[in-house]
Amino acid sequence: MTRSKLFVLASLLAAGLLGPAAQAQQQQAPATPSTPGAPGQPANAYGGSPQGGPPPDQGGGPPAPVLVVTSIEVLRSDRNGGLDLVRVRGLTTSGAWSQPLLKPITRGEARDGILDLMFEASSPAGAQPLGPFMPVEALLPVETGHPYKGVRVRGGSNAVSLKSIPGYVEVTPPKEDCAKCLGKFFVPNGTTAPAGATADNSVREADLPWKLRVIKPTDGIPSYAVDPNRLTLVLSEDGRIIDAAWD
Repeated sequence: MTRSKLFVLASLLAAGLLGPAAQAQQQQAPATPSTPGAPGQPANAYGGSPQGGPPPDQGGGPPAPVLVVTSIEVLRSDRNGGLDLVRVRGLTTSGAWSQPLLKPITRGEARDGILDLMFEASSPAGAQPLGPFMPVEALLPVETGHPYKGVRVRGGSNAVSLKSIPGYVEVTPPKEDCAKCLGKFFVPNGTTAPAGATADNSVREADLPWKLRVIKPTDGIPSYAVDPNRLTLVLSEDGRIIDAAWD
């Protein structure tokens, strides 16, 4: 299977062969917009309410890897000359992501026999508020006679490998999505929890395996390049999370 043939199949998928169903799943639980601050109540640094995080941006941003790959399934069909169908599921940081697709990385015949794919989607155009992760999935048909014995799919924070075709593999994603982080103490790696911090009112850096940016009261911000898979936490003087966003 050549790289160009794989990209043609991926393009067909994104153009509508299988895209509408995947997009419908992606959009079935959109992020809830933040409510502007009440009169006399200051908005947070992102322009939303103090409790609600930044206002969600539903505009389409550039393609980016989904945050986490959670499963790979390869189905084999004997109809129409045979076809292997790669089905991948994952999680995004909000419901503002759209058009998930699988992009082949492998060029020609892989030396290790593994078809390498990137799981991407159209990212939000701006910062997204904290909330539960959203499930997405994408499909990629591969013609009969391909040289691959397995599939590896990469997301923004992990990679999952299926060693045999057909087959199925699933991984357990980290539990902490930080949806309820606001107001809690942040405990950096290598430090002890501050006085008054408990398991219920604190968040440990070790439980947040995402790309992380922590802004303390004395920190400047040298640049503001948007990264849809980066979690930004703004801390108070006593180490509590007073603002946060995926940006």
